[in-house]
Amino acid sequence: MAFLKFNKSELVNLSYSLSREIVLANKTGAYCDTTIATCNTRRYHALLAVPVAAFEGYRHVLLSSLDESLTLRGKRFNLGIHCYGDIYEPRGHKYIVDFDADPVPCITYKIGEIVFRKSIALSPDENQVLIQYELVKAPARVKLELKPFLAFRNFHALTSENSAARTDFIPVQNGAAFCMYEGFPSLNLQLSASAGSYRHNPVWYKGVTYSDEMRRGFDCREDLWVPGTFEVEMQSGDTLVFSAAAGDPVNASTLKRRFTSTVKKIGPITSFHDQLVRQANSLIREDGGRKRIVAGYCWLYTGLLRETLGSVAGLTLYARNDAKEFEEILDNLIEDNKERLTRRTTQVESPLYLAITLQQYIAWGAKDKYVWDKYGPVLKTILESYLPGIRQEVSMQPNGLLWAQMDGVALTWMNAYIGGRAVTERAGYQVETNAMWYNAICFTLAHEKKGSAFSKKWTPIKELIEKNFQPMFWNAELGFLADYVDNGGQHMELRPNQLWAVSTDYRCVDDEVVSEVMRIVNAELVTRRGIRTLSPRDVRYKGVYEGNQLERDEAYMNGCAWPFLLAQFCYVSFNMMGSAFVRRAEWLTEGFYEDLSKHGVGAFSELYDGDPPHEPHGAVSSAMTTAALLNINWLIEKFRED
Repeated sequence: MAFLKFNKSELVNLSYSLSREIVLANKTGAYCDTTIATCNTRRYHALLAVPVAAFEGYRHVLLSSLDESLTLRGKRFNLGIHCYGDIYEPRGHKYIVDFDADPVPCITYKIGEIVFRKSIALSPDENQVLIQYELVKAPARVKLELKPFLAFRNFHALTSENSAARTDFIPVQNGAAFCMYEGFPSLNLQLSASAGSYRHNPVWYKGVTYSDEMRRGFDCREDLWVPGTFEVEMQSGDTLVFSAAAGDPVNASTLKRRFTSTVKKIGPITSFHDQLVRQANSLIREDGGRKRIVAGYCWLYTGLLRETLGSVAGLTLYARNDAKEFEEILDNLIEDNKERLTRRTTQVESPLYLAITLQQYIAWGAKDKYVWDKYGPVLKTILESYLPGIRQEVSMQPNGLLWAQMDGVALTWMNAYIGGRAVTERAGYQVETNAMWYNAICFTLAHEKKGSAFSKKWTPIKELIEKNFQPMFWNAELGFLADYVDNGGQHMELRPNQLWAVSTDYRCVDDEVVSEVMRIVNAELVTRRGIRTLSPRDVRYKGVYEGNQLERDEAYMNGCAWPFLLAQFCYVSFNMMGSAFVRRAEWLTEGFYEDLSKHGVGAFSELYDGDPPHEPHGAVSSAMTTAALLNINWLIEKFRED
């Protein structure tokens, strides 16, 4: 029995099925993403998108989609579906009767007496998608035709008919290879059946429309190239595997075994925790032997500083107790981000997040001395970079606090822009940046010998922060911390950034402040799908992430609920309440499992509406969300045992 299923009435309802995506990802950075009806609604959707070395490793859509047609006794049935403006044609989704999401997506079609099934798997360590077709039942022989739609373009872009495209092919074993433009790898399309054939008949299909892009006001139409048709005869009980692989052709005789072994390696899903671990694994990419974290599928990038520091513990330590992988990813991140860590970055709090990541590693069970000996020098260099005269975007002031400012630039994770204007610029003293600054200094001093040169230099800075942080940010009348302070004074928008001031291991606010902050955050910002970015009582609050780009960007940081912030809330709550908070923590996370059949099927979304019913949005599979849920689960089990 599959863990996630959809029935016929759900699948044939396009308003339902087109809002639910399946996303498969592997270690190479390749992905397969489409809707459960197999109609692409985003420019990012593809049966095979791969990183291309010639174009800085950015992912490119090679195989956009694949139409299947069945012919029985001269009557042809097209199982594909595409959108052209307001028209869907063909409408093959009407034949779908069942969809199982695991261990791999499996779609069952019923056409009269024909029962036909296709299952989609992504090779774990190759740029290859494998599709198995089973003719479960048929009254006579059936001809299967496969029509590939090719794009060969950056996953952010769209393409159109052009004279530069190569429209020839190279015969390969049981198939054909295509390469539309210089710099791309060949796309080898092959069948497991030697009796199959390929008929070359190139044509551009114009005006393929992506409804999600249209709804958001983006460019939404493109032309896709269909080179020809693959054909094979099947009879009841037959199976066939179709392979699309970038690079070199594969041995077609091994395709069935490849598909079977791939599905076996994936294994079944028996619990929500299994699903979390599977998603965690899919978000770790290994490129040239170097492991990095993909911030989210499909359009978020790989190896981002903040997203990696915020998710690496969850995706490795809390998912699989894998300290080796944790260190490998962290080491690669440090090597790749020397400039951002020690010279300049537009997310000024991100380098300071390293201290929190190391504290998570120690809390998980790593030896304190070992962690400090390996990573302490890096953290000390980071701290030095915030002293006056090094970074242009942020610098320590005489009061010991950090002032961040770069005109027109949002210098924190709240970095949405509208028409080039930062929605939440927050120039000045930012509450979370200074909380992380204090935590990193204290963590470092705790590992330095008293009386050392470093200790003599940094202890007075620590004392300055302790003296000035709470008076700078605390507003006793309103009962919470300012989001940031500039020359005009405190900005008292009720936002979640103050959670960092009460959740770090070392904090410089009184216990009374902690209690008051948690009270008001719990009352106005906490939802069952994350923490709101702004209180609903604020006139700028936007509780629904819908509409055109302007409306969505306004909501992005002015009301949307972000799941990754729940980890900070739960961490403080467990410290305050102990095991008495276990039931509440379970309640706060159960909703995400209820949503596994929405948005990204089996995946954990980047953000949610701030208003009920809290519909999911953003990247369908988010590293930060997945890691936060694994972190909270780890805390639940830890305190349940206590």
